[in-house]
Parts: sequence; structure tokens; C-alpha cells
Amino acid sequence: IGNGIREVTGTSPESASGNEEASGDEQVVVIRLLRDECLVSLDSSGELLHRRGYRLATAKAPLRETLAAALLMASEWDGVHPLIDPFCGSGTIPIEAALLARKIPPGLNRRFGFQRWPGYDNTKWAALVEAAKKGVLPDVAGPIMGSDRDAGAVTAARANAERIGVVANVTFEKASLSALKSPGLEGWIVTNPPYGTRVGERQRLRDLYARLGDILRRNFPRWHFTMLVAAGGLERQLGVALQPVLETNNGGIGVRALSARGVGDSR
Repeated sequence: IGNGIREVTGTSPESASGNEEASGDEQVVVIRLLRDECLVSLDSSGELLHRRGYRLATAKAPLRETLAAALLMASEWDGVHPLIDPFCGSGTIPIEAALLARKIPPGLNRRFGFQRWPGYDNTKWAALVEAAKKGVLPDVAGPIMGSDRDAGAVTAARANAERIGVVANVTFEKASLSALKSPGLEGWIVTNPPYGTRVGERQRLRDLYARLGDILRRNFPRWHFTMLVAAGGLERQLGVALQPVLETNNGGIGVRALSARGVGDSR
């Protein structure tokens, strides 16, 4: 619509969420019409904010980077004790944990939409970025580990960790759930196990969840545990007392984060 400004119109949240991104020096104006209301906004982000820039290799059903970070925060992980994800997939939760532990701000090396605005001050922004970089820690305080039975997922996880610069801070290995062992008396398990959104899948996953519960009570009695689940009640197979700490959507599926502050024998 002139002057380097592109118009994006739509009536749904998806069409107004920045999925149509600016290229070059364009500035995106989003016009959302809903019944008799018109909302006009200027896209300050550009690339969707959950895209940190490291996850080029993915496994099945990848977890958004922002949701992985939210799950870690909801778990109240202290960034010091060990952290394990036994269903790590392409490594999003362990990688986000390493970024949090090292105080690496998300999007530190990316460009944002507001940097194309006429009033953008590059000197001020560069000073903010430099101050943020000075706060980055050289290493993590405690071990961060991810495992998955899929060798391809583990390969993808290592590649993603290397791309963002935390490959030395996270250990990934191909391992089955039954091989899960505790590296210490206390720590956190934060994970996104299969949801089983189809009836047949839920039936097959009952044994997996029951086995996970047995391992938690036997090997991790003093550990904190946080998981992301969808509707279906599979979490009841764990035999662990869980409390809801977060409710949101993941890929259009309603999900909840459930936590146990010390697994113990809560069957």
C-alpha cells in the first residue's frame, strides 16, 4: 500500500499472527476485521517469536520453543540441579533449559520487525544487545540431559544444540525409557511424552505411562516432575500425585502442564 508498507488482512487470529512475514525493508500492517470491529496493528516481531532460529532439524510432533520454555518455568527448575527429558525428541526442552541456565536471551542474534521502522535507533538497540551478551554465563551449573529411543531424533537434537551454541552444555543419548537412571538424589524431570490423541494410541500408551510412573517412584523419589499432557487421562497411569501448573494449546490441541514437587511413593 505504498511507502514500504504491506497490508495483511484476515478475520482469524492465525491470519493476523505474523504468519505472513515481512521481507527486505517492508513494514507489515495487520488489519483484522471481526463483525463490526476493525483492529489495526503494526507487526513489531517479523519472524514468529517462537522461532529461535536453531531448530532446523525436527522430530515427530515438535514442541514450540516458547512452550518448552514456559514448561520449564512452570516446573520451577532452579537451573542448578540436574534436569532430564526422557522423551526429548529434537531436543527443545533440554536446549531451552541450557539457554535459561546460561541466561542467553531468546532471539539474541535475530532481527525483529521493529528494526525496519522509521524511528528505529540502531545505536540504542546495539547497546541493549551488548549488555545482554555480557550477562551470558559460560556454562551451566548442573547437568542437562535428554534421551530418546529414536536415533534420528537424537541426531537432530545434537544438531540443534550445536546451532544455538549449547551443544557442550547438554548431553543427548539414544536410550529407552527403561534405561532411565538418576544421576543424583534430587533434580527435575521435565518432559513432553506422547499424547495419544487417538483412541487406539491411548490404549497403547497406557503401559508406557505406567512404566514411567514405576521408574519415577523407584529411581527418582525426591525429584520434581513436570509433564505436558492432553485430554484423555493417561497421566493417571503414573500413580503419581500431580497438580496443574499451566494450561494452554499446542498445535491446536488443548494441553496442561502437571507437576509433582517430589515424586515419592504417591500411588
